[in-house]
Amino acid sequence: MIQNVCAFIEKHQLLQKNSTVIVGVSGGPDSLALLHFLNTFKDQYGITVIAAHVDHMFRGIESQKEMEFVINFCRELNIPCYAKQINAARYAEKHRLNAQQAARECRYQFFLELMDQLQADVLALAHHGDDQIETILMNLVRGTIGKGLAGIPVIRPFGRGRIIRPFLAVTKDEILKYCEEFQLAPRFDPSNEKDTYTRNRFRKYVLPFLKKENKRLHEHFQYFSEVFLDDERFLEELTKEKLNKVVIRKTNSSVTIHKQEYKKLPDPIKRRAVYQILNDLIKSGSFSAVHIENVNEFLMKAHPSGMLHLPMGLKVIKSYDECTFTFQSPNSESFCYTVPVPGKIHLPNGKIFFTETFFGIPSYKGDDVFYLPKKWYVPPLIIRSRKKGDKMTIKGMNGTKKVKDIFIDKKIPREERNLLPIVENGNGQIIWIPLVKKSNLEEISITNESYIVLQYKEQ
Repeated sequence: MIQNVCAFIEKHQLLQKNSTVIVGVSGGPDSLALLHFLNTFKDQYGITVIAAHVDHMFRGIESQKEMEFVINFCRELNIPCYAKQINAARYAEKHRLNAQQAARECRYQFFLELMDQLQADVLALAHHGDDQIETILMNLVRGTIGKGLAGIPVIRPFGRGRIIRPFLAVTKDEILKYCEEFQLAPRFDPSNEKDTYTRNRFRKYVLPFLKKENKRLHEHFQYFSEVFLDDERFLEELTKEKLNKVVIRKTNSSVTIHKQEYKKLPDPIKRRAVYQILNDLIKSGSFSAVHIENVNEFLMKAHPSGMLHLPMGLKVIKSYDECTFTFQSPNSESFCYTVPVPGKIHLPNGKIFFTETFFGIPSYKGDDVFYLPKKWYVPPLIIRSRKKGDKMTIKGMNGTKKVKDIFIDKKIPREERNLLPIVENGNGQIIWIPLVKKSNLEEISITNESYIVLQYKEQ
């Protein structure tokens, strides 16, 4: 086992001299063996080893004793140890998470804080080859897509440094033999035997069957993980390049793409393009391969309009040559607000409209800001949804134009039109449609002047 782990560390360059390595230690055989291994070879690798333990307080006195065991183990080996008790059950209730999710979030937050406190650049975790097999199989069964199919990464960025997993090169049985050889006497969590957890069922019923077919199964799965991840990273970068030609507009809460440009993409890029868009908008990752295929089929259909509903309230809306991924309802109710000067308004589309006074020569020009000279300010300022028959004068043009025609010329999808704000003054004149058109009331002087500055921004 030692030889395999050392070779794995060298292959992936997991350890560099003068690194401070925090080891997450539960007291179980995997993490205890990892701590013992890294402490044994710390001089060889030129590293500083520190133990970190979290008592999630799920099992009362039993979990407290495990914490004391870890502390005493570290004391005997002269390893600095940082231990913390966190009420994960209370955290789970507060944040509406299951026990495992809550424990993980609490644990990783403690690791982050500790890395900052100790200026550590590495967090070492004891996931092993059997964990890798279980993870990949579970993700396949769940319909996971993208990099998730690669399972557990050997290295990933974390906080001010990175997470490493040197034990992905070995099996659970090898770790248990290591513990026995060095008389480590680890603690065993009884929850690992419960069939209520999916991972435990895979561990008890699926892995033994597969290992009968091939005892070195973990090596093949690890190879698959690394190769697949490399391929996926390459395709991700290629997809990002292609998406630049497909995406028309993008905010924190919506993405609009050009349908025809999307249809030109090769099928492997199409799937990854949809995945990237969904992943940007739904960071919890509550979608699967089925959702990806449903979106792709929806986009490829010839019908020019329609709507597809996805998890977390996300909608995919086709209109004209565009398709928008958004959380907003296309039938949003009308709105009307009086805007204080200075002041701020939170709009139904998730944007912020705010005003301030300004004296000087404006240095910024853009479609998201409007400079209204004070001499032309007629209170009150109103920001509202569009009305039938709306007209406005357009900067640089004579006469008026219907707002409806402006939206059509700009090819703004129907479902977005009710969400776009209309700004009018006390005379009922439309002075600005943010990001769309400005009226001739905006005048930027090359000399110092007093303005009311109107801004339309993301929250």
